[in-house]
Amino acid sequence: MSGLPQPEAAARRKLRLGPYARAVGQVLVLSAKASPGAVAMKVAGSLISAVLPLVTTYFASLTTTALAAAYAGDPDAGRSALVYVIVTAVLGLLWGAFTSVDRYIQQVLSFRVGAIVGDRMYERFLALEFWRYDDKETVDLYDRARRFSDSYARVLDRIAAIFTQLVSVVLAIGALLLVSWWIALIVLVAIIPSVYLQFRLSREQMAHWNTQVDSRRQRRMIETNLMKPQHIAEMRLYGIVRHLMDLRSTLRDADEKRRLDFQKRYIPKQLLADALQYGAELLALVWIVGQIIARAQPVGQFLYVQQIVSRALSTANNLVSSLSSIDEDLANLKDYEQFMDFPLSTGAPGRLEAAPAVVELRDIHFTYSGGEEEVLRGISMSFERGTHVAIVGENGAGKSTLIRVLAGLYQPGRGEVLLDGRDLRGIRIDDWHQHLAVMSQDFLRYEFATAENNIYFGDVHHPRDDARVRRAARDAEAADFIEKMPNGFENYVSNWMEDPRGRKGSGLSGGQWQRLAMARNFYRDAPFIVMDEPTSAIDALAEHRIFTRLFADRSRTIIAISHRLATIEKADVIHMLEDGRVVESGTHRELVALRGRYYRMFESQLPDT
Repeated sequence: MSGLPQPEAAARRKLRLGPYARAVGQVLVLSAKASPGAVAMKVAGSLISAVLPLVTTYFASLTTTALAAAYAGDPDAGRSALVYVIVTAVLGLLWGAFTSVDRYIQQVLSFRVGAIVGDRMYERFLALEFWRYDDKETVDLYDRARRFSDSYARVLDRIAAIFTQLVSVVLAIGALLLVSWWIALIVLVAIIPSVYLQFRLSREQMAHWNTQVDSRRQRRMIETNLMKPQHIAEMRLYGIVRHLMDLRSTLRDADEKRRLDFQKRYIPKQLLADALQYGAELLALVWIVGQIIARAQPVGQFLYVQQIVSRALSTANNLVSSLSSIDEDLANLKDYEQFMDFPLSTGAPGRLEAAPAVVELRDIHFTYSGGEEEVLRGISMSFERGTHVAIVGENGAGKSTLIRVLAGLYQPGRGEVLLDGRDLRGIRIDDWHQHLAVMSQDFLRYEFATAENNIYFGDVHHPRDDARVRRAARDAEAADFIEKMPNGFENYVSNWMEDPRGRKGSGLSGGQWQRLAMARNFYRDAPFIVMDEPTSAIDALAEHRIFTRLFADRSRTIIAISHRLATIEKADVIHMLEDGRVVESGTHRELVALRGRYYRMFESQLPDT
């Protein structure tokens, strides 16, 4: 497959030992700040998980020794065996109880920490400077940071598991030292090369996995499209279903073949790693059997050595798997931290207590991030309270970009947006947005909500006013079709939703969705209204009625972008944009009389004279 990342690129995402340790420390520090109790419980749980099994093994070995002595005729050994059995049983009960409670506590705490980290991620994303949402580098960084954020609870769990496994290996080697220093040394020698080999193998497996990321992503996208009912109609009409199924199978089979070939190549190395560990375990058991036969060690030491060696080796392997499994997550920690350091759009200190009487654009120049050509080139215009302004021009003239600059979504490269003479850069953007209602053709469809809530979302800072909701619906020509739905304004607007009474929502047409979005903006009742092709899917008669009501209201400033002459000819002033500049300005009659660019653009819509 073309475009797949190379193994070297994947390897560059791996962390060396020093950065690895620092990354783990940063996760713990971040966790401690988010929820100190979570980290404390993780540490305590890890220590208990590491120590309790070894203590249980110790008493089990004492029980075996006591039973052998009792069988040989020692009367006191029988009583000791019973005590050891009881202690072992109590330890087992405690271990079982601890495991159940710890699992619940860790899940609760992991959820809390993960939720806190995830919420901080969302809050940061939703408060970024607006230009970053169109910046590819920011979006790519956000995707990587979000992967870390989404997996944060899992990373914390794995770090706790690594700590448990590391402590277990150290304690196991220490426990073997109590029996024989050279047995402990043999096991340690077997662990080190085996762990190194397993670690290298795990790293290469991860690198191999990363080389197939695009292929698997492509397959998931195909599967998602195939399983969405709203996509079925187009796919079947175009006869593309079988083609996509075959492509999915090709990608799946190729990925599986690569994985199996890789596993086959590494079988000898895996066998070597296993041989080292089994050889060490065999040597330890042969030695302890010889010691027991020679009566140099009690019988119970066989169980003790066998369990400890087995635990040391298996825990070492688990440690390697745990370390490798969080490689990519820890590598993404840097992306997360970089993303969380992005400046916010709400950092300006100035407050806007009331709607401005005059909004002015002064010599606005703007170039998109990563672009070279200016989209806006020295635009100047002003909007006084109560005036109705239309902005027209061909596609690509810069109309929508101008609106985004006016709304503060983008900062101009040169020039100023002035609110009563104050530069918008020094004013909290949320204060300005409270006085704005922006109706765009790219509106949101809140498919999870009812019709009344779709309208209420225009102003959620106050309790819902049902009379105001219905008035906004009437002004947007939406009341008729809403009232015809089975539950009226309480009806869900998506047929994918169903209320407790078993009544499904209604599927709306494009024009109905657009009227609902307009009603949402009318409910907002803002003093400054911006409309960017808001009626493209609404019939001409309904549009005429809507704008007649709008332009009759002189309490609001209205800026309209439209290609329909009936919408713009009522404006007090019309600005004609071309190639990022204002080339003509005036009333409809003045611009028609000028017989310039405006006239040529709307000539086909003008009545015969």
